[in-house]
Amino acid sequence: MEKKWDELERWLDGQRLPKGFDVMKEPDWVEQFVRKMMTKSLPAAANSILDQAEEEGISFFETHHFLLVKFHLPREVNREDLRLLVRDDRLRIEGLPNNQKETIKLPKLVQPKICRALVKNFVLQVKLRKRPRAGAYYEADIRWLKGR
Repeated sequence: MEKKWDELERWLDGQRLPKGFDVMKEPDWVEQFVRKMMTKSLPAAANSILDQAEEEGISFFETHHFLLVKFHLPREVNREDLRLLVRDDRLRIEGLPNNQKETIKLPKLVQPKICRALVKNFVLQVKLRKRPRAGAYYEADIRWLKGR
């Protein structure tokens, strides 16, 4: 499923959409739209996706500015091999036993460079700063030059 989302994102990036439809290039918007449609049409299926994440030892918690992710590591994990890679919409954990990797789809877009991670009792805890909502306005300083 993850591969199909990546393909959709690449396809949307290459499209010349009519004015006003550029929002469709935002993966966050597309994901929210699909989630709403899934929840409305198949509520049991939407709930099973969240249940599956919990079964896999993954939990999410959100504050106003941060997304917190907890992932239960196997006891056999070697601390020197463990790597965490962060993308705006996913986490990838490498160095798990048997060279396995785990990719976690995040429920919100984040700023990958603003991240703190620690392991406590074989639980990887990751704190990520949420990305501001697309379309938000920020006030810019205006300089005035003398003259006309």
